[in-house]
Amino acid sequence: MGQLGKDFLWGGAVAAHQLEGAWQVDGKGISVADVMTAGDVNHQRGITDGVQPGNNYPNHEGIDFYHRYPEDIKLFAEMGFKSFRTSIAWTRIFPNGDETQPNEAGLKFYDDLFEECLKYDIQPVITLSHFEMPYHLVTEYGGWRNRKVIDFFLNFAETVFKRYRNKVKYWMTFNEINNQANYHSQFALFTNSGLQIQPGEDAEKVMYQAAHYELVASAKAVQIGKQINPDFKIGCMIAMCPIYPLTAKPEDVLKAERAMQTRYWFADVHCHGRYPEWLLQYQKNQHYDLDITADDLKELAAGTVDYIGFSYYMSFATKDNGETTLHYDEEHDLVPNPYVKASEWGWQVDSVGLRYVMNWFNDHYHLPEFIVENGFGAVDHVEADGQVHDSNRINYLRDHIIQMKKAVEIDGVDLIGYTPWGCIDLVSAGTGQMSKRYGFIYVDKQDDGTGNLARIKKDSFYWYQKVIATNGDVLE
Repeated sequence: MGQLGKDFLWGGAVAAHQLEGAWQVDGKGISVADVMTAGDVNHQRGITDGVQPGNNYPNHEGIDFYHRYPEDIKLFAEMGFKSFRTSIAWTRIFPNGDETQPNEAGLKFYDDLFEECLKYDIQPVITLSHFEMPYHLVTEYGGWRNRKVIDFFLNFAETVFKRYRNKVKYWMTFNEINNQANYHSQFALFTNSGLQIQPGEDAEKVMYQAAHYELVASAKAVQIGKQINPDFKIGCMIAMCPIYPLTAKPEDVLKAERAMQTRYWFADVHCHGRYPEWLLQYQKNQHYDLDITADDLKELAAGTVDYIGFSYYMSFATKDNGETTLHYDEEHDLVPNPYVKASEWGWQVDSVGLRYVMNWFNDHYHLPEFIVENGFGAVDHVEADGQVHDSNRINYLRDHIIQMKKAVEIDGVDLIGYTPWGCIDLVSAGTGQMSKRYGFIYVDKQDDGTGNLARIKKDSFYWYQKVIATNGDVLE
């Protein structure tokens, strides 16, 4: 029976664009996140044509982590963090994305940030591309629909691999690369790949092409990283929402199988280095003439990942709708699961699903796993005495850690670490809100931008401190 090892990487996770702020400081360029306005539970975030006056762009300030990171890292250390997952903002290093020479001020910022982490024996866990590609690559090249972007990304990856070769061991290439499986979502296509679908275009075909270029870029980055430091551990990052059949009706089961294939073929390519047979046949049947070369396929095979990083927040369900084509469409084919409850943002809370997906990944890929996002977004209130009581978040995380431990101790899953999402309150990627809070640390900032950015330890701060100190043995 396995156990969580003494080197298990307890920690927390964020993304640069959601907390750093300082969007034009020290030479930083405009990213796709910088042209996204605030939304809410009922309204999708807007995407503007560049930065337009009069709009609320919450990522521009974030929580000013750029200037306040020493105090925040100190708080993470007080909780006992062994790791801190964040991203390197591509536009801090290459403001437009297509420069040949990097911006030294941006490189220096991450030198200082990683040194601050290492001072407390906190391992940086770094995502290269986390929904913050340079906006210039969208306007000038069409985002990841353009093969040229592969080389721009590799220049960025090689630059930071070399610069931080002795400071960062754990890397991931593209955050939640499979979100764009929902190709109807302009938000997913834009944040993942800088795609803006034009009238008359087949969004699904464009997504498959862009994803291919990203997967080639990932595979080549893995190879470059290993040459720079053979001790690097470079993983993928998959958004894992298992899709259950609504019933045991065989047609429902088959529909759920295709749904899982449609959402997770990205992991097949990352881990196996090749496209699955069903997808090749599907693209052939659709008469998609994609730009996939023999050299590309060799790169995919040569650049497989060391581990599977994944997010887990919720599960989905689907059912047969009488189609003969067995096509899964995430925009229209999901149904409520009557056996689980949902958060006020409609996210179905399913802790047992975490154990299920850990086994699913293990059965399919037989690689180490790293839970790099898991969390509960909710409205928090500061009481009159200055305290924040977030028992709902504690309960959510406790239930998931219990299932995580079962997957390790009973099912034998090899798990590297656990970094709950939004360990400090930050701007929600999906809605642009501050009021959808995830952190162990409350940040005094409201959806309208008001607040003094003061940091307050929530009840969950002290609870998670105890969890880490006991290596997950004390969860009360």
